[in-house]
Amino acid sequence: MDNLTYQVLVTGANRGIGLEFVRQYAEDGYRVIACCRNPLEATSLNTLVTASKGRVSVHALDVSDFGQIERLALALEGEAMDILINNAGFYPPSSFGSIDYADWDKAFRINAMAPMKMVQSFIEHISASRLRKIVTLSSKMGSIADNGSGGSYLYRTSKVAVNMVMKSLAIDLKPLGIAVTTLHPGWVKTDMGGPNALITAEASVAGMRNLIDRLSTHNTGKFIAYDGQEIPW
Repeated sequence: MDNLTYQVLVTGANRGIGLEFVRQYAEDGYRVIACCRNPLEATSLNTLVTASKGRVSVHALDVSDFGQIERLALALEGEAMDILINNAGFYPPSSFGSIDYADWDKAFRINAMAPMKMVQSFIEHISASRLRKIVTLSSKMGSIADNGSGGSYLYRTSKVAVNMVMKSLAIDLKPLGIAVTTLHPGWVKTDMGGPNALITAEASVAGMRNLIDRLSTHNTGKFIAYDGQEIPW
């Protein structure tokens, strides 16, 4: 089947992993709705749009603004959304004794609440599609079992929260034929991951796309790394 019949929505699409998702899906012929806060400043993303020959469209979206999410869903009413990729994230530094509680609120809103709001707002779009897949990028830092170093309270707790949100959604949406997965992209060389990270965005996204291809209601609700290893909760 021609991939142009499939449509992917990616949040946080202006750089790093989100940008690489857009690039790879567009190159393979998918239609991509790329969302970011400031499209006019998204130089690399706009370059992809030009090269995509109409396959990529850019929409302004700050996922912390739930009204914007609702308005985007309304603007795209009637569009089938085969894959929703909740990629936008916020990583505030934190350590014991230096907690910024306003940043903690922001971390929960962007990392945990916004993915739920995206699913709620786009559920009809997803239900109307052929693939019916929801993907949220989390992190091993959201694994309680894997935490051996402490710290990073704000980021860790927000990722634990979104892991539970996605696990419950996997159960609640399975009767609708919708599959859900939570992915750990690895330690990726991006603005967030830094130059000492272990893998490139290209390798990370290629691995995650392989997992997304295999996602179905038979393996919904998993927490998996880009290389296929299941991560303990």
